[in-house]
Amino acid sequence: MQVVISDKSGKSYKLEGKDAEVRALFVGKKIGEVVDGDIIGLSGYMLEIRGGSDRDGVPMRADVPGTGRKRILIASPPGYRPRERGKRRRKYVRGNEISTDITQINVKVRMYGHQPLEKIFGKAEGSS
Repeated sequence: MQVVISDKSGKSYKLEGKDAEVRALFVGKKIGEVVDGDIIGLSGYMLEIRGGSDRDGVPMRADVPGTGRKRILIASPPGYRPRERGKRRRKYVRGNEISTDITQINVKVRMYGHQPLEKIFGKAEGSS
């Protein structure tokens, strides 16, 4: 399972965790919850869950309850980016609760610890 950590500078860091450990820590949490960074080895950090996706790339949506896939009519991201204003489409999305089917979790740093992320992870994955 991957955990992608984004900070305020626009940089992101990817953490490849052991599936059993990371899954046990995140399963049952919902989008928008703030978790302690100690659970993935970032002492002093507070992380907000912003989303994720499953093995097929189906994104999670905050407004869909539950853990399973649902086919909903959507007009905005995540899951669909319309080219024309007002365009809607029925697409598959995942619910807002993390389950064992989720392979990537996206988190945002809410509170920073003593060590900077760059020092902990080394080079960043991407920046804007």
